[in-house]
Amino acid sequence: MDRLTRAVSRAKYAAVGAAVGAGLGGLVSRNAASTGGALGGLVGAALGETSVGVADTYTDLKERVE
Repeated sequence: MDRLTRAVSRAKYAAVGAAVGAGLGGLVSRNAASTGGALGGLVGAALGETSVGVADTYTDLKERVE
C-alpha cells in the first residue's frame, strides 16, 4: 500500500475510535467526553496501523505464493 492509503486508513480508525470514546465519556461528564475522545483516537490510530500492517503482510505473502 502506498503512504496515502495507509494514512487514510489510520485516520479512519482514529476518527471512529475518537467518536466511540467521546460517546462513552459523554455518558459520564463533559470532561470525560474530551478525555475519552482523545484516548479513543489514540487507540483507533494504533489499531489502524496494526490493521494496515497485517494487510500488507498478507498481500506480500500472497504474491510470493503465486
